[in-house]
Amino acid sequence: MCLSTAEDDSASEIHIPAEIDWHMLDKSKFFFLGAALFSGVSAALYPMVVLKTRQQVSSAQFSCLNMSCAILRYEGFRGFYKGFGTSLMGTIPARALYMGSLEITKSNVGTAFVELGFSDTTATAVASAAAGVTSAMAAQLVWTPIDVVSQRLMVQGSGGSKTILANLNSDNYRNGLDAFRKILCADGPRGFYRGFGISILTYAPSNAVWWTSYSMVHRFIWGAFGSYMGKRDESGLGNGCGFRPDSKAMVAVQGLSAVVASGVSAIVTMPLDTIKTRLQVLDTEENGRRRPLTFVQTVRNLVKEGGMLACYRGLGPRWASMSMSATTMITTYEFLKRMSTKSQEKLN
Repeated sequence: MCLSTAEDDSASEIHIPAEIDWHMLDKSKFFFLGAALFSGVSAALYPMVVLKTRQQVSSAQFSCLNMSCAILRYEGFRGFYKGFGTSLMGTIPARALYMGSLEITKSNVGTAFVELGFSDTTATAVASAAAGVTSAMAAQLVWTPIDVVSQRLMVQGSGGSKTILANLNSDNYRNGLDAFRKILCADGPRGFYRGFGISILTYAPSNAVWWTSYSMVHRFIWGAFGSYMGKRDESGLGNGCGFRPDSKAMVAVQGLSAVVASGVSAIVTMPLDTIKTRLQVLDTEENGRRRPLTFVQTVRNLVKEGGMLACYRGLGPRWASMSMSATTMITTYEFLKRMSTKSQEKLN
């Protein structure tokens, strides 16, 4: 899909960085480099995910600072990386599914809409939304079981931090394998897909909103401020002269677009994410037996604890985590695509 746009009817043109489509990528390099790069990103941002998860499952309101201090005091720095090994094992195949689905859908849907006569802007928005939905659904096949196990490990308090997390499942897990075995014995294979439906309802619209917002904000920034961020191109290619962005401007625009898109996505889908996390982590006790919470029970508990505001516990860490993750992800992702582009000879 071509992403070049004219700023106005004059001879000056702003050249938005061209999209790299699926057929242009060296697939083996794309997936290998992607696994390495995104494993590093996951490691850097994991503490924010732990904070967000613990805030969401806590029955009382605790600030990020109080939660962080409790973890450091009673569990040490390692407390911020509980369940990381399990999460990383799932991240690699899930990311491969996510990236493959994203690129294939975006390329095919975008091309189809352009051929049907839709404008470039409309085709980009629709393709981004469709790609966000399909990539989220594909990745959740792997991510949901990994989430169930890693989140159980994340929220295991120790020492004094147990008072903050007193309403959690009483099982103690030594590691990811032990958690896997205990969940399998207690709930069977279905236990690994607790919250799968709500995960799809959370991440599919979240990804659709994020990718659509990102593409629209990205184009808006280039259209409004591209002439101030690019270098004048007088090479004679095209009609007259234009403006071509340098690498620093490209990274800045990608980062700003990612932060805005993350904010919109976090606010829209936060209640569903809180319900999903509780469904995957918390249990209820009936007649002396522990059972998974139902969707209705989870919503009822949240209403009792603080109504709509309780659904937004952990919004700060989630927004920060999504913004940092998205900024790092999109700049890394665009860098990865350029690193994985086939040579001109192979494309021809």
